[in-house]
Amino acid sequence: MTHDAIERAWGALVDTARRTVTDGLVVGTSGNVSVRVGDLVLVTPSGVPYDRLTPADTVAVDLDGTQVRGRLTPTSELPMHLEIYRHTTAGAVVHTHAVHATAVSTLVTELPPIHYMTGALGGPVRVAPYALYGTDELARNMLRALDGRTACLLRNHGTIAYGDGLDQAYDRTAQLEWMCRVWLTASSLPGHTPSLLTPAELHEATHKLHGYGQPH
Repeated sequence: MTHDAIERAWGALVDTARRTVTDGLVVGTSGNVSVRVGDLVLVTPSGVPYDRLTPADTVAVDLDGTQVRGRLTPTSELPMHLEIYRHTTAGAVVHTHAVHATAVSTLVTELPPIHYMTGALGGPVRVAPYALYGTDELARNMLRALDGRTACLLRNHGTIAYGDGLDQAYDRTAQLEWMCRVWLTASSLPGHTPSLLTPAELHEATHKLHGYGQPH
């Protein structure tokens, strides 16, 4: 893998990490972002504000988690990122502590299908059981919740989503936070229960979403 390719990927990763702060999906240094470049995974370092990151701060590990580039310590959530890369075709992963999604993770075991964009994430979004952050147990819980999905909630913790690239992983993260906000808002009105999509309606929407956007 060329130095230029890694430098470009790192720049895009840092831009995405900064966007999570700008858009209110994380506070301070919470959350983390990674992108796969060949057999390497570039990942945000632990406890460093994103606005301070430079090309000299590039952190890379192999799929076994061995650090091969950089002096800064990788994010403590590296086990979750690596599990996704080992078991899916993900090109990028975004983890946040988004407010509405984290709130929903404390209330239900699955986000009810409040909107047809549920289909864009593979179906109703599951909540992975709680485990201490940075542990293999949390990574295993997350992987089970992601079965057939591209995003999940982490109980009392936050969100994780993956995609072919950073833009898709970020968009799925933002979409999940929006759906959580919609459900919380609709559920907060006394005497009213939100209407939900039926399995048939969700299946129909999911099928249509596969053809959404401009043809390639």
